[in-house]
Amino acid sequence: MRRLAAALADGAAPDLEAWETLLLAAARQGGAGVLAGLLAHWQQTARARAVRCGCGARMRSRGRRLKQLRTILGTVPFARARYVCDQCPHTCFPEDERLDIRQTTYSPGVRRLMARAGSETDFGQAAADLRCYAGLDLDPREIERVSEDVGRQIEAWLAEEQVQACQPRPPLPASAPPIPKFYVSFDGTGVPVRRAELVGRRGKQADGSARTREAKLGCVFTQTGVDAAGRPQREPNATTYVGAIESSTCFGWRLYAEAVRRGVERAVQVIVLTDGARYNHTLVSIHFPNAIHIVDLFHAYEHLSQLAQWRWGPQTKAPAGWREALEAGDIPVLVRRAGRRWPQTDTAREALRQGLHYFEENAVQMRYAWFRRQQLFVGSGVVEAGCRTVIGQRLKQSGMRWSVRGANAIIARRCCLMPDRFEDFWAARTT
Repeated sequence: MRRLAAALADGAAPDLEAWETLLLAAARQGGAGVLAGLLAHWQQTARARAVRCGCGARMRSRGRRLKQLRTILGTVPFARARYVCDQCPHTCFPEDERLDIRQTTYSPGVRRLMARAGSETDFGQAAADLRCYAGLDLDPREIERVSEDVGRQIEAWLAEEQVQACQPRPPLPASAPPIPKFYVSFDGTGVPVRRAELVGRRGKQADGSARTREAKLGCVFTQTGVDAAGRPQREPNATTYVGAIESSTCFGWRLYAEAVRRGVERAVQVIVLTDGARYNHTLVSIHFPNAIHIVDLFHAYEHLSQLAQWRWGPQTKAPAGWREALEAGDIPVLVRRAGRRWPQTDTAREALRQGLHYFEENAVQMRYAWFRRQQLFVGSGVVEAGCRTVIGQRLKQSGMRWSVRGANAIIARRCCLMPDRFEDFWAARTT
């Protein structure tokens, strides 16, 4: 403050940013002092509670232990009572538990900032951002540790939601508003993981080895109507995500739980958009048996291009007649046209056979002309964009190699952040 007074006294041109920085530092220092006083007052006036050990015996106070608590205002000394059990060696600090600072020197506010920053960017950059934006000087390794711990808490919270979603539910009240069009979509993307996580797994490398594990991502959204041109419109800010590196079975239940939470039981129409892989059919038949299942049109275009390349070689485009048959949803016509002539080599013939089988197997899910007349989405761009933003931007940066546990903690946090459910989780964890 003396530097501010001196600058004002000599009439020099102000360095406004320096003044802001000094005042903010002073405000934090003063706020830390006020916070220390509030904590001391709370300790003096809080109603005493009997503390019992897990063994059933009553615990007794044995003095106080000082903790230097890192808060968003600065470091605050906090001397809390230490309780010891008379029957066993168990020790606890009840005030730590009540303030949500058990086994940590970081306040809840600091941990929330660490978790959010660690979800958005790499931990070194997160440390730099928190230093710049919040005046917190934190070790990147501590941000990683805290943010992964929060991610595991989010996973547990979501798992509890999943359990609740699978329980018998009372009938919906008559006043519950219906949802005209309710969409579920899912896809997968590879996440680079550590070698220990790849033992025994086959992949797409030339030698058959793997460098990634598939992270499955699902999204739920609703349709508000159509635009002036008749194109379907997605409800703004209403897309939610779930995901993890896990089996298809576990992921199916995760996605179903999110659909239940979002109100699938109120849906007039349920539409599932996938890429047509075989496990997609299984997941849809188990969890959304009455849904309209649509294979993403752009995945179908890719398969159509592959058919042409197997017939006539690389860089070949599919004939216009093939595309017209596909867009009309006339898969029998498409298969007849594409299968009139077969390649010369056995490898190409087998590839073409499998490609034709893909269209035959998904014919019902490729009735694109009918889907468009119903004013439905026929592309899975929402979940594909999610694979890039929710997973790719954070987990697929150059040089990154994850443990499955660490990757899933990040995915859980980012799925919470995208629709900003993080605040719901943070409030629920202390209730």
